[in-house]
Amino acid sequence: MKKLIIVFALIGFAGCDEFLEEDVRGIISPDNFYNSDTEAIQAANGLYDAFQSTHLYGQWQGINNFTYFGADIIAPSRVFGGNAAITDYILTETNYANAYTVWRELFRVVGDANAVIANVQDNENLSEEIRRRVIGESLFMRAFAYYHLTVLWGDVPFYTENLTLGEVAVLGRTAINTIREAMTGDLGRIESENLLPSSYSDPADLGRVTIWAAKMLRAKYLLWERDWEAVKEACADIINNSPHQLMDTYEEVFEIDNLYNDEIIWGIDYLKDVQSTNRTDSFNPRLRDEPRDSGQRNALRDTLDSRGEEFNGFGLAVPLPAVYENFPAGDLRKPLSCINEYLGFELKFYYMPKLWNLDLVNSPRGNHGELRVIYRLADVYLMAAEAENELGGPGNAYQYINKVRERAYEPDQPLAGLSQETFRTALIEERKWELAAEDDRRYDLIRWGILVETVQNTVYPVHDAAVNIQPRHVLLPIPAEEIELNPALLESDPTNNGYR
Repeated sequence: MKKLIIVFALIGFAGCDEFLEEDVRGIISPDNFYNSDTEAIQAANGLYDAFQSTHLYGQWQGINNFTYFGADIIAPSRVFGGNAAITDYILTETNYANAYTVWRELFRVVGDANAVIANVQDNENLSEEIRRRVIGESLFMRAFAYYHLTVLWGDVPFYTENLTLGEVAVLGRTAINTIREAMTGDLGRIESENLLPSSYSDPADLGRVTIWAAKMLRAKYLLWERDWEAVKEACADIINNSPHQLMDTYEEVFEIDNLYNDEIIWGIDYLKDVQSTNRTDSFNPRLRDEPRDSGQRNALRDTLDSRGEEFNGFGLAVPLPAVYENFPAGDLRKPLSCINEYLGFELKFYYMPKLWNLDLVNSPRGNHGELRVIYRLADVYLMAAEAENELGGPGNAYQYINKVRERAYEPDQPLAGLSQETFRTALIEERKWELAAEDDRRYDLIRWGILVETVQNTVYPVHDAAVNIQPRHVLLPIPAEEIELNPALLESDPTNNGYR
């Protein structure tokens, strides 16, 4: 199957490591670019490329550090300095793991999207179809970048014009609600002006965002705004009108050979030997750790070899023991989400097979070509359930949460007879089990206002997060290097999110 292959990434103003120190605008000038549909599509491809990069979704060191580490599902299997700042909650302005690169790359997307929009929106060299689609993709990517920026840092610099580096370098921080309202409006514009297709017919376009991805991102924003009526309407629209549907079994959602299944609304695409990812390696076991009885290591290796498999990963991102212990009895998602046995061998650590890829030939270490799922329909059902419960209690919410639970239990175990508060607790747990390690858990805990207490009540085998976490850790500090370049970042908040 052909996949979306990114052509280049240098579109706007921030394609280098030094976010505010080097102007690369002259590399691609509007005078000699954006002259055809092909060039406009290449410009949009650059936005996808940024999210595929090492510092965002391409490797475990990227944005994953701040989405699934530091919560109550996944933790490192060993002391690992590269992500200790978040796993141990010892963040400072200078000890921020990879937060600075995440900040730079997200703002790179913002700047590039602004540049693409400015050069495409009134461009008579382009067909109407491509002009509208590229604007829609750019609005989505900018909103997706600001979604992460506002969750991680709160108030941040905000701009939607194609500014110069000098103009960007003096921007202060804009209130988070203002940013979210503007981005929700942009995503609504995609819908109202029909700027994105419902689906793509060309296999080469797999991995591009659709109108349904835009509607889902808008629903995500609306959750933070607690606009429950709008969340309900957006989710019902996706459930009832999109081409997406839940797979019959949980296992089918994660089948390596069918990741473009009907449940997937959007994912970031990787291609072996072209633009691959090593994020999978953080979930793949490493043979040096396994099995629990080290005397059986050769036997395990031989058994894996006979299947064309290998424990060749980092063995780093592992479920906490409490996940295995507390998974609901009879839940069919457990063997995909948390195991400590494989092929008859008892393992030292727990692992999450739904995010494995042990294929030695087609998916070797450091060169995994697969779809990184970002949005899927089960999440929409759970958002709809949450909105319905917050609006009027669980009466209309059961239909959504129980639809997700239907495939999780045999025989079925539908929820019933709950109060609004007990349903809220059940929803928190259901999202934990259904979406384990799919980049939502820490964000969810922040959104619900329970990150600190949840971490304090979680047992971590090798890290001290439960002891170290403080209320300030809900947000990241703006990196000291950025403040040195732009002191205006402290004008509205001299404490830098409480870190000063």
